[in-house]
Amino acid sequence: MADDAAAPDGELTESSAAEEKSDGAEPESAAQGASTASETKAVDESDDETVDDAADESVDEAVDDAAASPKPRMSHVRLALIAGLVAVVALAGLTGWTGYRAYDSYQGEKQRQLFLQVGRQGALNLTTINWENAEADVQRVLDSATGQFYDDFQNRSAPFVEVVKQAQSKSVGAISEAGLESASSEEAQVLVAVTVNTSNVGAPEQEPRAWRMRLTVTKVGDEAKVSNVEFVP
Repeated sequence: MADDAAAPDGELTESSAAEEKSDGAEPESAAQGASTASETKAVDESDDETVDDAADESVDEAVDDAAASPKPRMSHVRLALIAGLVAVVALAGLTGWTGYRAYDSYQGEKQRQLFLQVGRQGALNLTTINWENAEADVQRVLDSATGQFYDDFQNRSAPFVEVVKQAQSKSVGAISEAGLESASSEEAQVLVAVTVNTSNVGAPEQEPRAWRMRLTVTKVGDEAKVSNVEFVP
């Protein structure tokens, strides 16, 4: 009976010991749980950082790919349109240049023809003098003259008219040949071959005479006039 009464105490003792052991294990389990939670949080944070880094890398790669990717090619219609515009501009420029060259050539030829015509007319004026119209004939020469030739002829015009009238001289010139010896934009040398028929009181019938003259024709405004005359063999 004494042993049976002692058994419950021993069981109580073992139960208490078990409870104490269990109570001692609870702090250890709590510590382990805290440690596990910390590790889990650290892992989660590490995973978050990894995800963020991966996202940043993906964004950077996408930006780099977008920057490195070539621009989309222009459509055939747009290329054709640009090529057409370039061709039109080039054609317009070529047409303008060709037109300018043609106009310049035309103006140059027109100027040369003017010099030649003035030279021919100057030679005719000098070789066609009628004593009955001496003043008008001399004035015609002066109207077509300029520069030093104008000054020299004007100074000699009065005595020349007097001599023509006294001799009752009459001369008529005819152009045999005429051409430009040289020409620039402002001046030209005109060679003229003239056949002159002359008569006067003392010799009504004379043989025609052939003269060759070099006339310098100078541009004066929109006109051209004779600025020098010389006879050449």
